[in-house]
Amino acid sequence: MGNPLQTLSLADLRRRTSEKWRHYPADVLPVWVAEMDVPLAEPIARAVTDAIALSDTGYAIGTDYAEALAEFAARRWGWNFEVGHTRLVPDVMLGIVEVLKLVTGHGDAVVVNPPVYPPFFDFVAGADRRVVEAPLTAEHRLDPEALERAFAEAVAGNRRAAYLLCSPHNPTGTVHTAAELSMVAELADRYGVRVVADEIFAPLVHPGVTFLPYLSVPGGERGFAVLSASKAWNLAGMKAAMAVAGPAAAADLARMPKVAADGASHLGVIAHSAALRHAEPWLDELLAGLDGNRRLLADLLAEHLPQVRYRPPHGTYLAWLDCRALDLPGEPAEVFLERGRVALVPGADFGTGGAGHARFNLGTSPELITEAVRRMAAAVTPGR
Repeated sequence: MGNPLQTLSLADLRRRTSEKWRHYPADVLPVWVAEMDVPLAEPIARAVTDAIALSDTGYAIGTDYAEALAEFAARRWGWNFEVGHTRLVPDVMLGIVEVLKLVTGHGDAVVVNPPVYPPFFDFVAGADRRVVEAPLTAEHRLDPEALERAFAEAVAGNRRAAYLLCSPHNPTGTVHTAAELSMVAELADRYGVRVVADEIFAPLVHPGVTFLPYLSVPGGERGFAVLSASKAWNLAGMKAAMAVAGPAAAADLARMPKVAADGASHLGVIAHSAALRHAEPWLDELLAGLDGNRRLLADLLAEHLPQVRYRPPHGTYLAWLDCRALDLPGEPAEVFLERGRVALVPGADFGTGGAGHARFNLGTSPELITEAVRRMAAAVTPGR
């Protein structure tokens, strides 16, 4: 089978019409948005191709996706949940918004851990909720004191509140420990805050690291999780996700309007189900490749950009680069783009703690990572 990240050439990738490869001019090397440079896993391609051959392109129905996810979760994480405690949603962020509507009202607070995935801020504001921040520590871990302060602020005045937990964390790649998740459950119970875990990167954890689903943590029964196969198998263009309720939250999830599922793609459901059931070997090959890439980036930065601080991520295929010591005349991502023609995501987009940082996408070939770092180093060379 081989490493999926070493299958496609730059010429192959330039033929793609998705956002990663068409947002910037052709001379820009894109290591920004969370798409991977991989071929579709064969079981997924076969399932979708078979559906197309049948002209099976109608509306999604049934519990096949939920059943496939339950089977995968039991195999991969030892987590068993009730298929009846799930709802199909179009994607993870839209699913999160629908869950937030169930447990909070207009003007209520949603706690987040910046620096964090930028749409958390945008979608929370779009749902007429307010963000309360509990920043990560300098080591990119959950901060119990900051979280307790944020929970107290969020519920002040007897308001309802939710906590949007990014697990594994984007952009830092932190995988939360059992002790940290237990702390979250205890604080959420004490303050009456409802936890909504974004676990879209859950299948993507590196060797020696264990992912623990939030709903499997004792005390997390009143929480929710929203998951998808989209990141692990590169299916962002085939919309489908699952909202899962803890046992004590099932009645809340049952109140979600049926129309909330209408944006999910039937072909997406087919693709995601095939990924979870039949493309686990492909995932394992991918993880081996990503492990090599995260270590390669460390070596390249040490050689070419030693001022950049980088902790290899424990999960995801994203690298969080602290570029503050470069003392650049502006956001690092802007300098790398303008002077080096390499595109990263600006750290400031991730909120508090993000300024002076940039997010680098490791989901590509070692050759493209090497070229990207070469360009970045040249962009900050004095005299350019």
